[in-house]
Amino acid sequence: MNARVTAVDEPTRVFALRHGQTAWNATQRIQGHTDEPLDDTGRWQAVRLAQALAGEGIAAIYSSDLERAHATALALAAATGLAVNTDPLLRERAFGRFEGATFTEIEERWPDEAARWRRREPGFAPGGGEPLAAFYARSVAAVTRLAARHPGQAIAVVAHGGVLDCLYRAALRIALDAPRTWQLGNASINRLLYTNEGCTVVGWNDAAHLVEVPAGTAP
Repeated sequence: MNARVTAVDEPTRVFALRHGQTAWNATQRIQGHTDEPLDDTGRWQAVRLAQALAGEGIAAIYSSDLERAHATALALAAATGLAVNTDPLLRERAFGRFEGATFTEIEERWPDEAARWRRREPGFAPGGGEPLAAFYARSVAAVTRLAARHPGQAIAVVAHGGVLDCLYRAALRIALDAPRTWQLGNASINRLLYTNEGCTVVGWNDAAHLVEVPAGTAP
């Protein structure tokens, strides 16, 4: 006879969401822990994201405490009637002196560090920043802990591109130093399923909700 499945064995649906666009995203500047707000496009994206998820039966919303993620989460809260629970462990990786610089500027100012960054060395940290391996461990542990609280339910986790990259790698068992070949758009919807075995990817980088319907066109 099969053992009865208990609540702890029921999967958690995880909507892993990247924040909307900021001005620094648009100009390809590294943000890290720098607390940049959403720009006009980002605020529009947050509303569209919230509309797309309003009917998904989300039981709880968790967010990084950085403004760009929190503002995105607040749009979802307004659409669902839920509160936003902030967690600093969902923050983007701290990039130290790289923050505020473009990729080109980083290559010009700190070529040796830029090369180590491109190689995705797990132990490398930009001056004053966070090692990649430590960031990975922090991100995956934080989302695992939150998902484990909600067996049989759905949760939204509003975070950052780096955090989502870590979740994708953990779910698909991709090495931390492997080049990224997958997309992580602002305000994209990424679907994971969490069980006692960890997370699996159900869908990734869904941006259909961000395609505007031309004026006068039936929805």
